[in-house]
Amino acid sequence: MRKLLIAAASVCACLAADLPVRTVILYKNGVGYFERGGELRAGESARLDFNASDMNDVLKSLTIEDKSGGKITGLRYDASEPLSKRLEDYPFQLGDQQPLSLFLDQLKGARLEIRAAGESVTGSIFSSGIVMMGEKAQQKQVLTLLLDSGDLRSYDLAAISEVKLADEALQRQLKAYLATLAVARSKEKRSVYIDSSDMRARQLVASYMIPAPVWKSSYRLLWNEAGAVLEGWAIVDNTTGEDWTKVNLSLVSGRPISFISNLYEPKYVTRPQLELAESRAVAPVVDTGAVVAEEKAAKAGLAAPRRAMAMTAQSVTVEAAAEPLRGGMASTIAAEARGRELGDLFEYRFSTAVTVPKGQSAMLPFLQQKIGARKLLIYSDRSLQNPMTASEITNNSGKTLDGGPITVYEGGAYAGEALMQTVKAGDKRLITYGVDLGTRITTALDSSRNLVREIHAGRGILTLRTAMEETLTYTIRNVDAKAKTLIIEHPIRPQYKLLDAKPVETTATAYRFEVKLAPNATERFPVREERVFDQGLSISSLTPDQLLVYIQNKALTAEGRRQLEAIAARKRQIAQTDRAAREQEQEINDLVRDQDRIRQNLSSLNNVTGQTEQVNKYARQLAEQEGKLAGMRDRLSELRKQKSSQEQELNSLIEKMEF
Repeated sequence: MRKLLIAAASVCACLAADLPVRTVILYKNGVGYFERGGELRAGESARLDFNASDMNDVLKSLTIEDKSGGKITGLRYDASEPLSKRLEDYPFQLGDQQPLSLFLDQLKGARLEIRAAGESVTGSIFSSGIVMMGEKAQQKQVLTLLLDSGDLRSYDLAAISEVKLADEALQRQLKAYLATLAVARSKEKRSVYIDSSDMRARQLVASYMIPAPVWKSSYRLLWNEAGAVLEGWAIVDNTTGEDWTKVNLSLVSGRPISFISNLYEPKYVTRPQLELAESRAVAPVVDTGAVVAEEKAAKAGLAAPRRAMAMTAQSVTVEAAAEPLRGGMASTIAAEARGRELGDLFEYRFSTAVTVPKGQSAMLPFLQQKIGARKLLIYSDRSLQNPMTASEITNNSGKTLDGGPITVYEGGAYAGEALMQTVKAGDKRLITYGVDLGTRITTALDSSRNLVREIHAGRGILTLRTAMEETLTYTIRNVDAKAKTLIIEHPIRPQYKLLDAKPVETTATAYRFEVKLAPNATERFPVREERVFDQGLSISSLTPDQLLVYIQNKALTAEGRRQLEAIAARKRQIAQTDRAAREQEQEINDLVRDQDRIRQNLSSLNNVTGQTEQVNKYARQLAEQEGKLAGMRDRLSELRKQKSSQEQELNSLIEKMEF
């Protein structure tokens, strides 16, 4: 069997060599583009072999071009069917870890030949299963056969040495069932066939996309006296199972959308089961009686609109030749990869053919040229005392620099390592690769109290705008005898804005300030920020004393001060009128209580003889108080009317107030 498999693999490789691989393009989204080409002689067929797991991508992307001017009328390939569909027609099923007794029980009535205790027995399967036997009630698999003599005899399957299906057709089905399971578990090849119906030779080109390892990039940043040289290497892996011999290799930076669509396995749908109306039995109709004498029914229909989608793709190609440079510890290589834009993607195309044997990987240089760069320090983590050594890389290579690790060399010595995201042409990045122990940084925070900055009014609401100021001072000590440039990354805080310092650039999360450090010197760099708060107050609820506080504020305009003073004056008038009304009401209440006392005394004296003079005195006093009480009530009514008028004037002032 092993020899048979090896021979089959050799035949596949031979047939697939009719169209050898000529072009390989690797992407960052887990797929690769492969192009094959060759001559197809008259009457022959080309055969392309793929892993079964790759067939979905092949069927989604395969294109065939006839360079001889002919046309391809179709392809054929090894079909696939779901395992459950292939097994459903068998008269038995094998489950996971299914015992032999349960399998045999599915074949009741089948002829079976067994050998037990040196005896050969033939019979029909009556039953088979697991039963409890023995004194300890142990589980045993028991087979019961109906012998040719008519006897039913049970056997312990553990004691049976041989079991054979006497029905040859059933035996063949069992072998086919097991073979189907074996094929489903194996990672066998699937073939696509290109048939030639012409009576002449044809030049064919076949291209397709299949899963492929993502290509990787790594860089070396080499600092020397003349500046910086960036050296880029691409790492590619050949896991296709065949050699790439002198292929045209391209590497694409970017991530186009790619997905897997199940095109290879046959798809089945469940169809509805319908019957003609005439084949159905007619049931009697039971009348339930009328509920409404006459009823009108409205019918409405809804049509689903059809949508058509069209897609066009357009790309502009621009090529930029690489400029190989030497300097510092640069590798002795020839970076022969040319770059060009592919829409939002970027392609590195190697000008010389590349050979990568199957199962091997290769490092290919795609960049070696002088790059715009400068040395910096970066301070972004205030929990640390020292800043990070860094380089600012400006991509003036004319190419997109794919993201990857960077190893930095300074003066021929290893300086550290960094990671860089993909950088488009003309963009720049900061990379950090070490800690600068010659620079120390401390921070101190100072904040001020809330200060009223603006006062506005409208629709009866007084709006106060106050601000909280905070100053974070960076104290930087450079202990080295050389000048340095420090980039401070100050975090962006929501609702805070800068007051004085201007950043050289701003990221999504931080301001970047550039500070020049003199040799062996100390610098202080303050960053002032403020947070603005808005507070709304209802003017009608403020007292004159509270209004006086805002009237005296320097942030208030002259017009605002005039309007607030008028409102405060009116509020004081209302307060005075209200106080006078309350006092008048208190006097009335006191007088009414005194009258009640006098009336109680009069009632008591009327029952006592000789008190006529005192009774007359109380009567005169009551008469005087009634006159006085009438005047006091008139005064209280006037005060209440005055207060109501003053409140109306106040409301009018508040409604008209705006500044």
